[in-house]
Amino acid sequence: MTDETPDIPVEERTEGDELYEHYRIVVDKGQALLRIDKFLMARIEGASRNKIQNAAKAQCILVGGKPVKQNYRVKPLDVISVLLPNPPREIEITPEDIPINIVYEDDDVLVVDKQPGLVVHPGYGNFDGTLLNALAFYYQGKTDKEGNLITPYLAHRIDKNTSGLIILAKNEMAQTVLAKQFFDHTIERKYNALVWGDFADDSGTIDGNLGRSPKDRRVMTVFPDGSEGKHAVTHWHVLERFGYVTLVECVLETGRTHQIRAHMRHIGHPLFNDDTYGGDQILKGTTFSKYKQFITNCFQLMPRQALHAVVLGFEHPTTHKHMHFESPLPQDFASVVEKWRKYVASGKIIEEN
Repeated sequence: MTDETPDIPVEERTEGDELYEHYRIVVDKGQALLRIDKFLMARIEGASRNKIQNAAKAQCILVGGKPVKQNYRVKPLDVISVLLPNPPREIEITPEDIPINIVYEDDDVLVVDKQPGLVVHPGYGNFDGTLLNALAFYYQGKTDKEGNLITPYLAHRIDKNTSGLIILAKNEMAQTVLAKQFFDHTIERKYNALVWGDFADDSGTIDGNLGRSPKDRRVMTVFPDGSEGKHAVTHWHVLERFGYVTLVECVLETGRTHQIRAHMRHIGHPLFNDDTYGGDQILKGTTFSKYKQFITNCFQLMPRQALHAVVLGFEHPTTHKHMHFESPLPQDFASVVEKWRKYVASGKIIEEN
């Protein structure tokens, strides 16, 4: 038996979630006094002195729930909590000339309005043609004020066929500070989604653990009893009703893989044209051939799930000022919404009922 808890991550978020690892360590009762930066370097694989020091400066190292500095001396039975950005994946990022829409940039952060169809990070099935490949081209040969080559660091992800705002860090310190904001759920994120069906209420909250489906590992499913998965909360409210579909705003309290898509399907409102969660079928409406053609036209106009990251807000990692960005609906999404407005205005829904 030992009084020591293994230094393994109790929370690790990847693909779609915040990109960080959370460690909880209970110090052995026989531990001699030792600086916490040296202690953690020996305990956490791949944790450099610089990364540990950045974490301390960003108040990401806590002892007994309180932030400590890098020179804090570890004592027996201390309970240490550490938040670190995930190490970079061992995939070579090849520069590629891919158009991207940069809406804000300074020495520490970069905000991109991502187009649909663009994967954020190289991985299985998408080894090139990603946002990071585009940024590698954009920053090729560029250096920061210290003369170091600029390398963007992910702070979070959005799905390939989701459009909208995403923030990246331009140095490890900024990435660490942003990671803590994601962990503390202080990042402001709002999405617009077009979903199937109408709602009885104008607003609501979906609270249900999310985890990978045992039937299909590519799909996330809700475990209402909390027996599996990770805690996930989505707040929604109606923006516009079109009878058979509804435009809603979703506010993320947590950021899990496919959270909005899986949560909306769980409550019976899959995203319009979401082929992973069943929204690419006619789920509401009539059997009239003209209606079927109308839906087909909408699907062709927006061949992806109707989800757009419309608002992003955060505290700047260096200046500590509140930063707020908004993105209008992209052309494909806006065109489909306008088609539904015209469809409703024409009175066809009333005629068909």
